[in-house]
Amino acid sequence: MNKIMSNHGGNPLFVRDGPLIEATFLDRPNRFLAIVRVKGEDDLSNVQVHVADPGRLEELLVPGRKVYLLPAQNGGSRPRKAKGAKRKRRSEHQRKTAYTLVLVDYEGTLVSIDSRVPNELVYDGLKKGFFPEFRAYDSIKREAGFGESRLDFRLSANSDNLPDCLIEVKSVSLARDGQALFPDAPTIRGARHMRELREAVSDGLKASVVFVIQREDAKSFSPNDAIDPKFGSALREAAKSGVDVWAYTCRVSKESIALNRQVPVVL
Repeated sequence: MNKIMSNHGGNPLFVRDGPLIEATFLDRPNRFLAIVRVKGEDDLSNVQVHVADPGRLEELLVPGRKVYLLPAQNGGSRPRKAKGAKRKRRSEHQRKTAYTLVLVDYEGTLVSIDSRVPNELVYDGLKKGFFPEFRAYDSIKREAGFGESRLDFRLSANSDNLPDCLIEVKSVSLARDGQALFPDAPTIRGARHMRELREAVSDGLKASVVFVIQREDAKSFSPNDAIDPKFGSALREAAKSGVDVWAYTCRVSKESIALNRQVPVVL
């Protein structure tokens, strides 16, 4: 099991209990499944693994690239061969893959592609007071319904003068020439979230979107208009309406992931 904790400097820190397993990326049959060769395991060539990020990841998941796998929590599952393996009946609670692909070594830079981590880091940061703009709030609700969406957080304060704040967290893995970009695939859901945040502001609430860049080499953040201009438009309209837009890089190692520093948002 992985743990969320804060280090002495207050940065939310995601720590892995056990070591990751090195592998070589070979192919990606669909957005949730990859085929890898596990290092040092001749009998585990062409292993199917789960991909925890449904984005395109075209710049990251290139054949021959070094990746790192997290063993599944289900101790009863075993690696499946990509070819020549017969499927066995399993209970619905068992995984079909024994590993999850969580890190990519991109030309010496480790990039996390586990889209679940940013939400947990932000949650821990909210609890620990890491974000100055949210320190006045003392109540955190996860998966808060608003409009047609369920947004990641709703913050409340005892003060009647401080309206509730809705927060949506987005995971970013793509960066080019120091510029982090989101999304890396069209996202109708993401654009809807931006419209919901905009509506929240018009209803008298506060609203923020936090882009967590799961790599350390980004110097700024921008919407990826070349991939999804509708999301970029929705984000800009939200910002004009009073939605706060934040972006943070992460320090990524094989042992942990930590929120690192805030970077400029260029809209």
